[in-house]
Amino acid sequence: MTVLHPDTDGWWHYRRSLASRVTLLTTIAVGVAVAFVAAGAYLTVRMQLQTTLDDSLSERAAAASPELCSMRQDVPPEYLGTTDTWVACIRGSFGFARGTMPFDIGNAEVAVLRGDTHKSIRTVVGNDGTRWRVIALHRDGDDGETFIIAQSLTPTERVLQKLGLVMLLFGIAGMIAAGMAGWGVARNGLRPVRRLTSAVEEAARTEDLRPLPVEGDDEVARLATAFNQMLAAIAASRDRQRQLVADAGHELRTPLTSLRTNLDLLSQADSAGGLPAEAREELLADVRAQIEEMTTLIGDLMELSRDEPLTHVVEEIDLVEIVERTVARVRRRAPGVTFDVSTEPWYVVGEEAGVERAITNLLDNAAKWSPPQGTVTVRLEDGVLVVDDEGTGIAEADRPHVFDRFYRSQESRSMPGSGLGLSIVRQVAERHSGTVEVGVSPAGGARMTLWLPGSTAPVPDWTPAP
Repeated sequence: MTVLHPDTDGWWHYRRSLASRVTLLTTIAVGVAVAFVAAGAYLTVRMQLQTTLDDSLSERAAAASPELCSMRQDVPPEYLGTTDTWVACIRGSFGFARGTMPFDIGNAEVAVLRGDTHKSIRTVVGNDGTRWRVIALHRDGDDGETFIIAQSLTPTERVLQKLGLVMLLFGIAGMIAAGMAGWGVARNGLRPVRRLTSAVEEAARTEDLRPLPVEGDDEVARLATAFNQMLAAIAASRDRQRQLVADAGHELRTPLTSLRTNLDLLSQADSAGGLPAEAREELLADVRAQIEEMTTLIGDLMELSRDEPLTHVVEEIDLVEIVERTVARVRRRAPGVTFDVSTEPWYVVGEEAGVERAITNLLDNAAKWSPPQGTVTVRLEDGVLVVDDEGTGIAEADRPHVFDRFYRSQESRSMPGSGLGLSIVRQVAERHSGTVEVGVSPAGGARMTLWLPGSTAPVPDWTPAP
């Protein structure tokens, strides 16, 4: 069933299948073509018949003898032909006509009688509604004769009516045949599309993300290839989601287990009379550390869940100020590490909280891996922040993965951390159209290089775009 519905632009659209639309368009195209051909053929035949009739009337009028005007009897058959014909001849004040005049003489014939024009030919409607083709021809001579010959168009119109009916029937038959052929072509031509549609619907229903079969190199094959790319992206996203959930559950299990164990120990100790103050304080400190670790992990997960583009809380940031602030904070957490800081002015348009979090993670990572009394070198030049430590460095095999979520190298599994800090750094860098890379410091430790686009001077009167 066809349903018409108006859209917001006021146009009407057909809600029908692609095969039916192809069939309809094919039928319409063939119908228009047949109509043009039929109209052209009909007009050509009509013009040819009229031209032939006009030539015949002109020849008979030109060949008529002067004695015709003086005849008192019927006109000879050679002047009449085989059709219903009316003949008149006028010479001066005397004229002769065969039978009753079937139509009224018009201005065209009067002009010929007066000698204003040599010849006229036109179609008139007779007194009984019959259409006539009339020619008036003036022949110069001693007496000046004007011959008027009229022939009925009824036989010609009958031929044209039969021709129009035949063309109409053939046109309808052609449109029906075109519709059937179009339906067949649409059904066969759209079979790959139907197979692709069924495969996509099956994948959506069963969540089976295996690639679809691709045949040929036409538009349908390109569409199948595009669907395969989309399915691959969905499968990868689903795998990352599952991995994220699994890793988050694994990371949360350790502090939760420790919390439960410590709380069980406190409960048992209270039942047995309590723990010494020193032991109790140690257990509570361990509980607070585990809660802090869980809080940090949950915060990291919340930060990584923000995959949307940077659209709000955007301002101009003084990167030097952020570096100095984060260095001061990390110094308090790692009092045994020395920080060698050198900065040059650099201003970035972005989210201050995210940039500060990323730089803090870089400094925390360097401080964690630095040896006791080690030095962390921080350099900010032309928007490039380089953080070098004097630790053991990152193995070459681990470098491509250090920015992956929850990735922990073999050496770092025994150390505190969620494995999300460097992932957050990469995400912040990408949100600000920047980059982050890992390398080797001159002291043999790790080198982290963060670049954020900006300028050496603040933008005057900068305001966020609406």
